[in-house]
Amino acid sequence: MDLDALSDDWTVWNETNEKLILAYRPDIFDSENFPAPCLPTIYLTRGKRTRRPGVDRTGEDWYVTLYLEPEVARDAESVTDRDAAVEAAVTLANRFASGELDYRSLYQVPREAYLDELDELTGRS
Repeated sequence: MDLDALSDDWTVWNETNEKLILAYRPDIFDSENFPAPCLPTIYLTRGKRTRRPGVDRTGEDWYVTLYLEPEVARDAESVTDRDAAVEAAVTLANRFASGELDYRSLYQVPREAYLDELDELTGRS
């Protein structure tokens, strides 16, 4: 699977040999309709982010992570090669866009009004 299979709701925000960033409906998450910090993004990166100062990423595996807000993320999927990581990212993005992904479970403090609007946007309502 390649990026051609990506749902039209997602935009390739940035792509390099070491990372890929997908953004969900940046036309709507513009701080007028939806808050810009809540822009759903999928990061595909080589190496796992570390919290140690001075070290950005460690390891050779590829990680696919969905962020709903800066502090709200789905646990990263890990795969051994970039092609499999792109496939995992596209599958995750398409599941999100079609309303198949339970993103509400990622919130420790529910934001019901916002999540209801996001449900409507992704066809979950």
